[in-house]
Amino acid sequence: MDWSHYSIPAMRREARFGDRVVPAFCERPKNIWAMVSDAALRNPDGEALVCGDRRMTWREVAQQSADVAAGFRRMGLQRGDRIALLLGNRVEFVLAMFGAAHLGLVTVLLSTRQQKPEIAYALSDCGARLLIHEATLSERLPDARDIPDLQYRIPVDDGESASRLFDSTDSAPWHEPADVDEEDTAMILYTSGTTGRPKGAMLAHCNVIHSAMVYEACMALTSADRSIAAVPLGHVTGVIANIMCMARCAGTLIVVAEFKAAEYLKIAARERVTQTLMVPAMYNLCLLQSDFDSYDLRAWRIGGYGGAPMPVATIEKLAVKLPGLKLINAYGSTETTSPSTIMPPELTAAHIDSVGLPCPGAQIIVVDADGHELPRGEIGEIWTHGGSVIRGYWNNPKATAESFTGGFWHSGDLGSIDAGNFVRVFDRQKDMINRGGLKIYSAEVESVLASHPAVVESAIIAKPCPVLGERVHAVIVIRDGSVSGETLRAWCAERLSDYKVPETIDLTAEPLPRNANGKVMKRQLREVWAAAQ
Repeated sequence: MDWSHYSIPAMRREARFGDRVVPAFCERPKNIWAMVSDAALRNPDGEALVCGDRRMTWREVAQQSADVAAGFRRMGLQRGDRIALLLGNRVEFVLAMFGAAHLGLVTVLLSTRQQKPEIAYALSDCGARLLIHEATLSERLPDARDIPDLQYRIPVDDGESASRLFDSTDSAPWHEPADVDEEDTAMILYTSGTTGRPKGAMLAHCNVIHSAMVYEACMALTSADRSIAAVPLGHVTGVIANIMCMARCAGTLIVVAEFKAAEYLKIAARERVTQTLMVPAMYNLCLLQSDFDSYDLRAWRIGGYGGAPMPVATIEKLAVKLPGLKLINAYGSTETTSPSTIMPPELTAAHIDSVGLPCPGAQIIVVDADGHELPRGEIGEIWTHGGSVIRGYWNNPKATAESFTGGFWHSGDLGSIDAGNFVRVFDRQKDMINRGGLKIYSAEVESVLASHPAVVESAIIAKPCPVLGERVHAVIVIRDGSVSGETLRAWCAERLSDYKVPETIDLTAEPLPRNANGKVMKRQLREVWAAAQ
């Protein structure tokens, strides 16, 4: 299977980053600002941003972003300088990012969940000259002596901004945008390193443009689409699948501070939302709302999801309640600028265990421990190549050399590709459980648990065993106290090989710990389990 029956723009093979040759769209914006400027030209009076009571057209977004760029210029910032954003989901996040693109600055995205040492490391590592931050996070900011390169700090709150940077009354004259090359770094996102320090993934303008165009084509997005940002804008899904997608198609981005199912449904109905990208648990939480049927969600046509398999029960409920909603699985990472695979919506139901087909222009292979490509159907590490794959990590040639080979990025995920080109992801290499030589992929067990009506979500982790090496432990979030661990073990035993059935189970009503991208933090669960022993 491929994307030949979709309207995908023409592509050609081009040199990229000096030593790669990748498929790239023949006609494309040169950089992010060119994409924003084009949206303002094509749909000047169309809504671009909605956040609470605030509404902005594409003309206003382009004008105010240029004003922000003028403010950056007055500070003495120049093309290539790094500015850091420690902001939640708000209009200022988008304007700062677009303003940085106008001037050719590199935007460094920080998470509002990061603590002082993590923030200090990122700011120091990238040499940021400016930090724009939530005023409420001032106490979490590092001391000046720890980040000597940082010259400016600008707090932002929900009232009057502490700076004129976002003041649309600024009468500074427009400047021509910087001449930014498409291979220039547009943003740096620090990956949550499993060992050692986080690595600063460098997303170039060409990577961002490529991914935005892939989403636009595969989801058939137009200026009539209205996307709701239910995930943090400061992470790869939010910044690419929400902000940049809407810039590419000149559609509308509805910004919400955080996901709360009850509030989400109200906004989605009021704003006639057409497109979302969320983790499966978010869809489930929406369905659990007692007044779900009272909301008019007929405009909602695309339900993108990733980070975990979508429970069959959730898919079936959505099909009944929202027959016009097309569910689209997607798989990707920061290093692939969001999407590596996308599932054509008409194939979701028939390939429920797959994350989809390689995106247009992407090449995905599965390799063994020695880096040799494996035959179709065999399980190994997933490697990805294409126009969305980043150059490497900021100021870290060692990590870049370890993670990239010939333009392929080593994902660290275990998976397979079948004869029809459908990709399956089973586990992170570090999360695979080895029980006496028998390999257990947590995604398979989690999928079985998700099909039980009392289960909201679950996480399968390994617990050390002096005899077998590792055994299977489950942390399961349940709806109420009406189900026992033994009942759930029996449910698994009817559907899985005996060695895959969780031997111990923790039941909880609390949500699983997730990072800002919505992925379950299994390392934290392992630490909690170990501390309880």
